[in-house]
Amino acid sequence: MPKVAKYLNKSRRVAAKILLAVGCTIAWQGGASAEPIEIDRVVAVVNTAVITEYELKARVERAMAQLAGQKTAQPPRHLLEKRLLERMITEKALLQVAEDTNIRFDGLALDRAVARIAQNSKMTPDGFRKALEAEGTDFNEFREQIRTEMAIARLKEREVDNRLVITDAEIDNFLANASQVKDQVDEFRLAHILVLTPEGASPEKLAELKEKAEKALQELKAGVDFVQVSAAYSDTQNAVQGGLLGWRNEGQLPGLYSTALRDMNAGDFSPVLKSGNGYHILKLLDKRGKNVQTVIKQTHARHILVKTNEVVNDSDARNRLLQLKERVENGADFAELAKLHSDDLSASRGGDLNWLNPGDTVPEFERTMDSLQPNELSAPVQSTFGWHLIQVLERRDQDVTEERKRLEARRAIRERKSEEAFEDWVRQARDRAYVEYRLEE
Repeated sequence: MPKVAKYLNKSRRVAAKILLAVGCTIAWQGGASAEPIEIDRVVAVVNTAVITEYELKARVERAMAQLAGQKTAQPPRHLLEKRLLERMITEKALLQVAEDTNIRFDGLALDRAVARIAQNSKMTPDGFRKALEAEGTDFNEFREQIRTEMAIARLKEREVDNRLVITDAEIDNFLANASQVKDQVDEFRLAHILVLTPEGASPEKLAELKEKAEKALQELKAGVDFVQVSAAYSDTQNAVQGGLLGWRNEGQLPGLYSTALRDMNAGDFSPVLKSGNGYHILKLLDKRGKNVQTVIKQTHARHILVKTNEVVNDSDARNRLLQLKERVENGADFAELAKLHSDDLSASRGGDLNWLNPGDTVPEFERTMDSLQPNELSAPVQSTFGWHLIQVLERRDQDVTEERKRLEARRAIRERKSEEAFEDWVRQARDRAYVEYRLEE
């Protein structure tokens, strides 16, 4: 190679390193005198990770396509871009916490999750992939988004849900208040806008964020579509979907929400509500009285749980359970194997979970359990807790007892406290992260 060409190639490599250091990706076109052309750049640094302009633009395009599909007027692009960048920063911060604490999902776990989503959409995995691509969604980006959601769900379970304490006094108070309210409409279908406030924010910053929330409320009252306002202003992860919370029992809601909802009718907006983690706006979509089922179907089941960690991956856990299943089918005692191999607290009882009511277990576990006949063994099934081998022992119809009412109260209180605690934990994780903005550069 001529010396001049070698020199030019070396110069290009040096220039490339310099440009990459300031957040640019380059391409060379033409001959020796061609100028570098910027094709991507870093728009934010989050600890040791970066968010590129390409990633942000792809997220914005998906959000705008989704809004168009919902026949919702789109907010100004610059507002949507800033909101989505904030959500991506939060996601990056949470994912790094997950990575640092060995929360990972391999290809097999992702494939199973995508297969479940396809099944819920009544499609084969291949058909589901083709449908996504026909809508313009990159399948690999979709899988990564599912990975993100799974990691954040596992973080929530470990950092918040497993540390919640529900006292008997809280349950007594919940049941007492419920019995004192006559003819109450105690289930609400809600949509939600949240403007997060950083921990330790100055009074000036709080005033700025409150003004932002008030502006969002003014637009709603002026008739601007809720989904459009949510996409432009809200910091919730489902803001582009309109911040839907679905149906919630009054006991599952923070007291701040319950108080505001009592005097609201379907279609009404709450005033701006202040909590420890930000400013909230609620839209009451619908309300109804709760129909209490007096007879429920209970299942007596037992299981063996193998948890995954830095040593035991998904494949290892699944293979261990397949071996244990084969041993049970060849005459080994399930209870004895559970005592020796299960990572669950039920191991000392031979894996016995006693009588389970609908909703007592996570959805993946319950779906598999409900599909089994008495004495039938399941295939290994994955949940947020790990991998399970399940056996149904018997079933019965049972009247709802006082104990059941207390369990329902406990679940309602747990869901309410879990959401409040997780929102606060996410804000703290976001505030601890080192963030450098480069979007305006």
